[in-house]
Amino acid sequence: MFEVAIMVEGQEGIGWDRWRRLARAVEDLGYAGLYRSDHFPNDRTGPHRDALELWVSLTWLADNTERIEFGPLVSPVSFRHPVITAWQASAVDRLAGGRLRLGVGAGWMEREHDAFGFDLLDTDRRFTRFEEGLEVVTRLLRNEEPVSFDGEFYRLDDALLMPRSPRPGGIPIVIGGNGPRRTLPLAARYADEWNGVLLTADEFSDLNTRLDGLLREAGRPSEEVRRTLMTRAVFGRTQADVDRKLDGIPREDLDAAVIAGTADEFVDRLGWLSEAGVQRVMLQWLEVEDLDGLEAMSENVLPHL
Repeated sequence: MFEVAIMVEGQEGIGWDRWRRLARAVEDLGYAGLYRSDHFPNDRTGPHRDALELWVSLTWLADNTERIEFGPLVSPVSFRHPVITAWQASAVDRLAGGRLRLGVGAGWMEREHDAFGFDLLDTDRRFTRFEEGLEVVTRLLRNEEPVSFDGEFYRLDDALLMPRSPRPGGIPIVIGGNGPRRTLPLAARYADEWNGVLLTADEFSDLNTRLDGLLREAGRPSEEVRRTLMTRAVFGRTQADVDRKLDGIPREDLDAAVIAGTADEFVDRLGWLSEAGVQRVMLQWLEVEDLDGLEAMSENVLPHL
């Protein structure tokens, strides 16, 4: 079954009023989920904007929605210790009745790390730290007995977290990214869900096939890992609406993975993604005040998928 969820950039002016309105709209309009990025305010040249802290916002969401799935796309281990992330995730998932999907990543944005005093590390050590973080998170969330781990960056010694997720096997772990050399092998080893980023249907299909091969090598059935995609969406009731939201950017200058258009364009493009193996698409919705657009897309696109 193909599903449509909404994703917002939490650092781009998301305060409490906007977050509440978005959550209620996504819940009421029939979308499958609401996801958000995990960044500090990162525009160091312009005015600072609201940026709700991730776990505060997800705790509110868990207690004020009943149906939608939700989670970070993705939360970096570079500024969030994996033990604390697992502890918070476990508590929030219990509060939500098992609707959290925990996206974790290595971290990438240099300026936010520099601004707030976190060490991003070079690429090799960053991914070493990320793999250790995945070991810590998965051991804590998937085991009902105390666990231990001795790594370069993190250590556990007979550690157990309570309360636990209500789901057998724990909270689903989402690994996002397109890297065939580092990211996909980690997804094949640790993930319950792989989330591609800004890919066309053909690009997604190629990486999806590569992931299937890595899963076979790891001795895991292909169906154990859910396949999802986060991509930019610009929806309008009319073409004039679309052009206004694009703010003068020529269509030919858009990344080929961006879905921009009216209902017919969205139905076609989402259908191609489904055929390529995408099970859920997270549409990056940057026009966070455009609840009318969310409603129109719900009415004119979702029934045709």
